[in-house]
Amino acid sequence: MTGELSPIDKAKFVAAKRAAEMIEDGMRVGLGTGSTAAWLVRCLGDLVQNEGLRITAVPTSSRTAALARDAGIHVVSLDEAKWLDLTIDGADEVDPDLNLIKGGGGAHLQEKIVATASDQMVVIADASKMVDTLGAFPLPVEVLPFGWQSSQALIEETLVSMDVMGRRSTLRMNGGAPFMTDEGNYILDLHLKRIGNARQLALVLNQIPGVIENGLFIDICDTVVIGYGDGRVEVRDINEGTVEKDKLDFVEADNLFTDLMD
Repeated sequence: MTGELSPIDKAKFVAAKRAAEMIEDGMRVGLGTGSTAAWLVRCLGDLVQNEGLRITAVPTSSRTAALARDAGIHVVSLDEAKWLDLTIDGADEVDPDLNLIKGGGGAHLQEKIVATASDQMVVIADASKMVDTLGAFPLPVEVLPFGWQSSQALIEETLVSMDVMGRRSTLRMNGGAPFMTDEGNYILDLHLKRIGNARQLALVLNQIPGVIENGLFIDICDTVVIGYGDGRVEVRDINEGTVEKDKLDFVEADNLFTDLMD
């Protein structure tokens, strides 16, 4: 790949770079899954290899684990780490209360387990992920392959009584076969358009037989780092009620930036 990065990739890069600055030597860190989280792994790999940063990382998917190892980051399981100082991950949607929809990459089960086993969760996102109300992005629900059609029917029946605009669900596919999560499960994507009560929906969905976990992250995220294509970064802390604004400088000659374009 040659030429400049697109504005959205620049936004992801600066958000990841700013979040990487939050990690201190010796921390145990959860690493998310997805395109924005992949930029974070590269930024952390640069700090580990070139600045001597020492961290222990718990990845949320086999894809992230492979990226982290390739970047020279020490990787362990959550059982080995036991508890984490910080988890940094991307999101598909973020509302004003920092509630999230995650799971576009199919790893929301591990992502939720890792995030809730952390003192803090930081989300990195480009500005397009910020929304007034969750639901435009399809909500992923991980289900057992056994009886998945029955689970789908129960989900759609349950949605009738929920405050949502749409009730259609589709089985996520990978080519001609169902998409499989790292745990060997299927994902149903719920096309809800708008979710009026995300907290209620998250609780109700997880009561349906066959449902493993849904992609609503309620009261889990503490801070969101929002990147913009011109290098601006905004850090919103829900606990402190603060908003910090900054602008990061980056040039094509920078080694990391060049690597990310390859």
